[in-house]
Amino acid sequence: MPTFASTKTFKLAVSAAIILALAGGTYFFLQSGKQAEGYRTAKPARGEIVSTVTSSGNITPVVTVNVGAPVSGTIKELFVDFNSQVKKGQIIAQIDPATFRAQVEQSQGNYLAAQANAEKAKVALADAQRTMKRYQGLVRDGSVSVSDFDTYATAAASAQAALGAAKGAVAQARGSYDQARTNLDYATIRSPVDGIVISRAVDVGQTVAASFQTPTLFTIAQDLTKMQIYATVDESDIGKVHEGGNATFTVDAYPESNFAGIITQVRNAATTVQNVVTYTVVVGVDNSDLRLKPGMTANVTFITARKADALKIPTAALRFRPKTTDAADSDKSADRSAGKGRGAGGNKRLYILKDGKPAPVSVQLGIGNDKETEVAGGELPADAEVIIEVQAAKGKNGAAKPASASGPPMGPRL
Repeated sequence: MPTFASTKTFKLAVSAAIILALAGGTYFFLQSGKQAEGYRTAKPARGEIVSTVTSSGNITPVVTVNVGAPVSGTIKELFVDFNSQVKKGQIIAQIDPATFRAQVEQSQGNYLAAQANAEKAKVALADAQRTMKRYQGLVRDGSVSVSDFDTYATAAASAQAALGAAKGAVAQARGSYDQARTNLDYATIRSPVDGIVISRAVDVGQTVAASFQTPTLFTIAQDLTKMQIYATVDESDIGKVHEGGNATFTVDAYPESNFAGIITQVRNAATTVQNVVTYTVVVGVDNSDLRLKPGMTANVTFITARKADALKIPTAALRFRPKTTDAADSDKSADRSAGKGRGAGGNKRLYILKDGKPAPVSVQLGIGNDKETEVAGGELPADAEVIIEVQAAKGKNGAAKPASASGPPMGPRL
């Protein structure tokens, strides 16, 4: 019969065996799942490369006219709506003209009365002048006294002044009459240009008030076959964009289509928002097929340079930085020769795969974009493989995942 001590010893032995088995299994799992590091590389290639600057903006018609009402009143009738084609001089809306017609009649009456008063003053002047001349002859004959003559001379002068005042009243009444007729004409809203209505801001029965500023009733685009894009470009890139340059853009409505445009203007006025300085670039667009509509957001790419036979590498290679001690030692040597990656002459440092390890080389960069960059000179061998990133090779457990070993972005703004 086993004793208590032997039973306890047996349980301890079993527990120790289980712990050793678990430890061994864990070690085996970790060793079998351990992944060997590798590098994703790319070989330099020759071909065409395009330097670009990207931006965004809104599509607008080249000429947009806001049609307003210079007089206040109630909209009585609308003759056009959204997307209506209009001709210059065409009636597009009518403000209730009843009040303006009454003002015309009233001012016309005042004008006619002023004309009548002027004629009356003219007759009075003629009579006063005749009387004065008659008394002038009687004064010479001594038939009347000089004081009597002076009385009639004064009356003639007064009649002359009254005629002048009457003529002034006529001019004033004439101005009021013309203004009333003009206001009546303004009650009929006409299109100032040939085009298409892209916006209507009023409805029948709505009252418009023109007390302080002219309210906008319609927005008319003169020609939708000619459009333009107002794009904003960062100050670091504006020096590469020039009038007459080419641009391409896409819109969300046609994601698979690329549209072309020409830079028509680079404006000098800067806009600063949260310490970011941008400039407006105007791109002219041919919209003969009327696919583009006002207000669409355009993702614009400005083509700033192009080379047909350039040695190019992935731009991502410029951002790679190894973390190994050996590579750090190589970096110190490369820094001394390349000015810490930013030496004179535009030298930059990138890494190539040499004997299975990253080796730094100094190169001189040319034009480029977000995907590719030109190598214009430097120490890059013709058969080199530039390192893009660190990746984990497949282990025994079949798992494989990229292991990032790159430092902060180091790609140049080209």
